[in-house]
Amino acid sequence: MNRTNKPLLVVEDDPGLQSQMRWCFDDYEVTISGDRTDAINQFRRHQPGVVLLDLGLPPDPGGVTEGLATLEQILSMAPSTKIIIVTGDNDRSNAVKAIGLGAYDFYQKPVDPEILTLVVDRAYRVNILEQENQQLLCAQQTMPLEGIIGASPQLLKVCQTIEKIAPSDITTLLLGSSGTGKELFAQALHTLSPRAKEKIVAINCAAIPDNLLESELFGYEKGAFTGAAKQTPGKIELADGGTLFLDEIGDLPFELQAKLLRFLQERVIERVGGRVEIPVDVRIICATHQNLMQHIDEGRFREDLYYRISEISINIPPLKDREGDPLILAKAFLDRFNREFNKAIRGFDKDAISAIESYDWPGNVREIESKLKRAVIMTEGSQITLDDLQLTQPSEEPQPLNLKLVREDAERKAIQRALSHTDNNVSETAKALGITRPTLYSLFEKYGLNSK
Repeated sequence: MNRTNKPLLVVEDDPGLQSQMRWCFDDYEVTISGDRTDAINQFRRHQPGVVLLDLGLPPDPGGVTEGLATLEQILSMAPSTKIIIVTGDNDRSNAVKAIGLGAYDFYQKPVDPEILTLVVDRAYRVNILEQENQQLLCAQQTMPLEGIIGASPQLLKVCQTIEKIAPSDITTLLLGSSGTGKELFAQALHTLSPRAKEKIVAINCAAIPDNLLESELFGYEKGAFTGAAKQTPGKIELADGGTLFLDEIGDLPFELQAKLLRFLQERVIERVGGRVEIPVDVRIICATHQNLMQHIDEGRFREDLYYRISEISINIPPLKDREGDPLILAKAFLDRFNREFNKAIRGFDKDAISAIESYDWPGNVREIESKLKRAVIMTEGSQITLDDLQLTQPSEEPQPLNLKLVREDAERKAIQRALSHTDNNVSETAKALGITRPTLYSLFEKYGLNSK
């Protein structure tokens, strides 16, 4: 049989129909369940986009309660699932009821394999199209600026600042630890500015030897030093009309800082070995992972230069402080590396998701990109695991996603905090929480708390 990675769950308690359904769909990975409990377990395991569901399931094979309950439970877990109700000739009203509850379609017995396959194929195609549209929508929603992926309040605040200042020529200092994406934010500032049609020229002040950095920045005249065979413009001059990005500005040699300060004040340069002042119209963006104020205190960075390059400073938060972004980034990199390496990995298992959310990511975005690239290359399964990511199981329990559990956890913590503030005085605790004493006693009982 030609099996492809197209999971299909068939929920049917009749052994004869089970056998017929199993061999009816050559192009699908068919899983058979005979009752609601097994159906839910199999659905969680295989995550099929399409489910064939008989409403008459044990322990109520003559009724529809179990079938409808299965329908509602599956849709509560995955609302986009296409559930096709397989029903008898005399059960059309319940099939219509199931459609009202969210079923995609219904099919009346007796089963015609050819027609039923067409119905399932159509449902599968619709499911795939909806998933692709959702991925595109999510990609748009999680990219507040071009190349920037995330949706946390901390990241969105930075993006809003970038959007506000981009149209101006204000000199900007981007602060953040290594791997947070400072260069991407610099590119976004340039892209959103009136200078976008011109080039952005970047230079890493830490990557070039001190004795070469001056000529790289300011250029040099022919014969200025040994090996200077021709007149060569520097990075600042090449950026004329556009944007100059000085990465790792904290590593700029102290003796060169005065020359950069003069350029920032007067917007003219002199090439090494030259005497002619050359005006340059350029926007300056700087970035560093270092503490420049500490460098100033230690005499390693000029205070006057600091205030010139930081007309506005933007702190880019580390990944561990960006709520929810690690998982968003992980999924984005998984999609990218799936395409790059021609893989079809569906996602992450439960333990991997918990680890991604709880790990501190000291290397920030660069680290999560590296781990996902390795995981996609190395994994042999359909999902990324802890071992694939080379992460360990988090020691703390992951935060629940269920709203009821979240509310209960918050309620319990609020009561404990109020008790602490009132020295376990029940009346004062109830007053602080804005509830009555009987209500508070009920909550004590609910959460196993006491005021002693």
